[in-house]
Amino acid sequence: MTTVNRTGEELAEDLLHSVGSEGFRAATRLLGAHRDGWWLRRLLAEEAGLSQAAGQPVINRESSRPWVDWDALGLLLLDSPWALKASASEMAMLEVATSLAGAHRVQLRKAVDVVSAGELRLILRAMEEAAYGEVR
Repeated sequence: MTTVNRTGEELAEDLLHSVGSEGFRAATRLLGAHRDGWWLRRLLAEEAGLSQAAGQPVINRESSRPWVDWDALGLLLLDSPWALKASASEMAMLEVATSLAGAHRVQLRKAVDVVSAGELRLILRAMEEAAYGEVR
């Protein structure tokens, strides 16, 4: 999957073709909207190393369309956070996304303390999508 000349939102949509869960969809869209898909680009670029650290693929490629394996990301956050070096706000966004997908617990207060107002709006929108379906 190429990430060149693709927006974060387009990358997210490419990773949603095999996904039915509202939580998975909201989590993927959150990472696509955050900093033009910074985490999605990183997951794809560092897929081999991150998959090795997680002990399983972080991008599931079993079907014709790849998708983010949220359980693998949950394992990374729990067992190998050193593999995910990032700023506090970037980590908060990944933790919230992984929580929306049901693969990681996050303390919202801790996350809210380190994100910007724009990032908080993205989180709120993703939470609404996870609860009620796609938000337009």
